[in-house]
Amino acid sequence: MALTLEQLNAADAATAVQLLDGLYEHSPWIAEAALAQRPFRSLAHLKYAMVQVLEQAGVQPQLDLIRAHPELAGKAMVSNTLTAESTNEQNKAGLTNCTPEEFAQIQQLNADYNARFGFPFILAVRGPRGTGLSKQEIIATFARRLNNHPDFERAEAIRNIHRIAEIRLNDKFGYEPALGHDVWDWQEKLAQHSEPGYAEKGQLTVTYLTDAHRACAQRISHWMRDCGFDEVEIDAVGNVVGRYKPAQEGGKYLLTGSHYDTVRNGGKYDGRLGIFVPMACVRELHRQGKRLPFGIEVVGFAEEEGQRYKATFLGSGALIGDFKPEWLEQKDADGITMREAMQHAGLCIDDIPKLQRDAAQYLGFIEVHIEQGPVLNEMDIPLGVVTSINGGVRYVCEMIGTASHAGTTPMNRRRDAALGVAELALYMEQRAAQDGDSVATIGMLQVPNGSINVVPGRCQFSMDMRAPTDAQRDAMVKDVLTKLEEIAQRRCLQTKLELAMQAAAAPSAPEWQARWEKAVDALGVPVFRMPSGAGHDAMKLHEIMPQAMLFTRGLNSGISHNPLEATTSDDMQLAVDAFSHVLQQLTSE
Repeated sequence: MALTLEQLNAADAATAVQLLDGLYEHSPWIAEAALAQRPFRSLAHLKYAMVQVLEQAGVQPQLDLIRAHPELAGKAMVSNTLTAESTNEQNKAGLTNCTPEEFAQIQQLNADYNARFGFPFILAVRGPRGTGLSKQEIIATFARRLNNHPDFERAEAIRNIHRIAEIRLNDKFGYEPALGHDVWDWQEKLAQHSEPGYAEKGQLTVTYLTDAHRACAQRISHWMRDCGFDEVEIDAVGNVVGRYKPAQEGGKYLLTGSHYDTVRNGGKYDGRLGIFVPMACVRELHRQGKRLPFGIEVVGFAEEEGQRYKATFLGSGALIGDFKPEWLEQKDADGITMREAMQHAGLCIDDIPKLQRDAAQYLGFIEVHIEQGPVLNEMDIPLGVVTSINGGVRYVCEMIGTASHAGTTPMNRRRDAALGVAELALYMEQRAAQDGDSVATIGMLQVPNGSINVVPGRCQFSMDMRAPTDAQRDAMVKDVLTKLEEIAQRRCLQTKLELAMQAAAAPSAPEWQARWEKAVDALGVPVFRMPSGAGHDAMKLHEIMPQAMLFTRGLNSGISHNPLEATTSDDMQLAVDAFSHVLQQLTSE
C-alpha cells in the first residue's frame, strides 16, 4: 500500500527513516536530517528539504554519496549486486539489455569519466517523464558531460541524484504527476512538426506561417476543443485563441498564453509550456463541470521569436493594436512577403485591427514559461516568481583605427580597433556585475578582412544591455557609452553607433506577483523571486493590462533555444497546480 504524508508526519523518528529507505543510495542520513523539518505540507516540500540537507552538508559528503552509486551498465549490474531501485531504473532504460557494442561503448565512457572526475557517472535514467531515457540519449549525455568542469559536474551529478530520489519518492507514495505528464506529452507531440531541412535531422524549427507552423496551430486548436473550450479560432495573424466562458454572461476574462513558434533548431518547451499549462487547467474545470466568475482566454501566440521576418512579438502585438502595416511588405530569405504568406495561409489581413483587446474586459495577463537560464536549476528550486521582465537596448557598432603591419608597428604606435573593443567588453562585464541583475553582452565581434599579420583597423561589434528597471538599464548604458568614448579617445580611435532596439522593462503588477507567490507557497516549495532576462509576450500585454509571470526550472543548466532544452513532468505538474491555485484565489476574491 502506498505511503501517505500523514503517516510520515505522524511516525516516530526511527520508523520515518525506515519509511524513506532507499531514496538515496546507501545514504539514509539525508532523509533522517530532512525529517527534522516535519510536518511536510507536500511531497514537493519533502523533496526540497532533502535538497537543502545535501546542499548544507558540503563537498565531501556529496562526493561520498556520488561514489555510493553504481556505474551505469557496470560491474554491479553484471554481478546482480545493484540495489532493487537501481536495477529497476537501469531495466527501464534498457541498460540490462545492451548489445555487446553498446556495452563496450558504455564501459569505455565509464573508464574515461572515472579517470577525469574520480567518481561514477550519475544520470536519472528514467528521464524527465519517468518512463526511461533511450540508450542513445544516455550515451549522448554521457559523452557530452565528459567535457564539463569538475566542480560543475559534481553539482550536475547531485542534481541527477535528487531527480532519482524524486522519482523513487513518487513510487513510494504512489504519486503520479498526471497533468504534468499530459502537458509533457502535448509538447512532445507538437514537436513532431518541424520544417524541411531540420525535420530530417531531428531538429525543431517552426517559423511564422510555414507548413509546420500552420500544422501546429491546427493541432493546438483541436486539443483546445478536446479540453472543453467553448470557442476556438485561429485569428487574423495566426494566433490560436481558446475561450472558456464565465459562469455569468458578461463576466471578465483572465488572459493567458505564450507563443508556439520556435527559433531555428530550438527546444520543445520555450513558449509552448505557457499554452499547455492553462489548457490542462481548463480541461479539469470542464471535466468537473465547473465555471468560474470569470472566463479564461488562452492564446497560442503565432510569432514571438522574429525568425522568418524582422517583426517580433507579432502575435501579442496584434492584441494591443501594435501591428505595423509596413511589416506586411517585409520579405523572408526566399523573397516571400509577409502579406503573401498570410494570404497563402488564408488569413484575413483586413481583420487584424479587430484583434485589439479592450483591457477593461480583462482581469489581467499571466504567463507560465520555462526559465531559459541556469538559476533555478543550480538552486534545485522548481518554480520562480518573476519580478520584472528586463528592459533592454541593442546597438550595432564599429570601432575604427588604422590597419598596419603587425611586425613593424611598435605597440605604442598602434591604433588597434579590436583591442579597443576588447577593453570595452571587459568593462561591460564589470559594470553589469555591479548591479547584480543587470547583464551586458557583446554577442557579435568581427574584424572585416582581418589578416594574421595585420593590426586590426576596423572592428564591428554589437552591444546588448538589459536590467529589471529602465532607470537601472539607462544608468548602465550611460556608463558604457562614456567608457566607449574614453577608450576611443585614449587609443586614437573613432566610433560609429546605431541604436538597433530599445524595449522598456515590464515590472510585474504587485498584486499579480503576490498571487503567484501565494500559489507557490501553498505547494510547499520556496518562493524564489527573480527577474526575467529574456523578453516575453507578457511584455506586450504589460502595455495595456497588469501582468505577472511564473518560471519553471529547466534541465541541462536551464539551456534554452537549444535541442537540450528540457524540464520534468513533476515540475510541469507544479506549474499546473500553481496556475490552478491562482484561479482559486481569483474566484475567492
